[in-house]
Amino acid sequence: MIFRRRPKQDGAAGVTDLASSADSPDELSELESSRPRGPWDRSETTVDEGDPTYVDLGGLIVKGCEGVELRIQIDEQTESVASVLMAGPESGLELRAFAAPRYDGIWDEVRQDIAAEAAKRGGTATEVDGEFGTELKVVIAVQTPAGRPATQATRIVGVDGPRWLLRGTFLGKSADDADPDGVLEQVFRDVIVVRGDVPMAPRAMIGLEMPSQATQFVDDADA
Repeated sequence: MIFRRRPKQDGAAGVTDLASSADSPDELSELESSRPRGPWDRSETTVDEGDPTYVDLGGLIVKGCEGVELRIQIDEQTESVASVLMAGPESGLELRAFAAPRYDGIWDEVRQDIAAEAAKRGGTATEVDGEFGTELKVVIAVQTPAGRPATQATRIVGVDGPRWLLRGTFLGKSADDADPDGVLEQVFRDVIVVRGDVPMAPRAMIGLEMPSQATQFVDDADA
């Protein structure tokens, strides 16, 4: 697998406060039942050490597949990993995970705030039912590299797990054409979130790291 490092680019919207809280077995069971096919918590699955199909990014473990390139997006100010982009020929999937309580999933309230942020930027956000529950189709105005006005569409999904929220942003063709059996949809289902036990402030992004097995690593400037 080829790994590329890219500068962080601002997304269509941010994530609001995701508070930590105590949880109960019933609340945990409810969140587990809402993810019968994934994505997974680290406690729910195992990965054989040395399995080349999985890439350990610290807070996320992702499964590679043929035709999909893993790109590491770097925050230039902090020089830390900001997000992960799984890029196919015509589509992409950006992955981010955030600290959250185990009880009462928070995707509903986060979705409202993403929609409000899109409206503030002059865009639209439409709720649709999809493979991962209620999704957001976001359309905002952008400028092309040549300075021409254009629109950019994204499809944003969110899945609540025990003390985490995994957010996926589908780009390109997959933003308009959702496919439950699509390659990137399967990539999202295969994600393993490693929340850890360290207390985290509300809204904290679960930290990501450069993969140790990135033997083929290319800066975009050199590609």
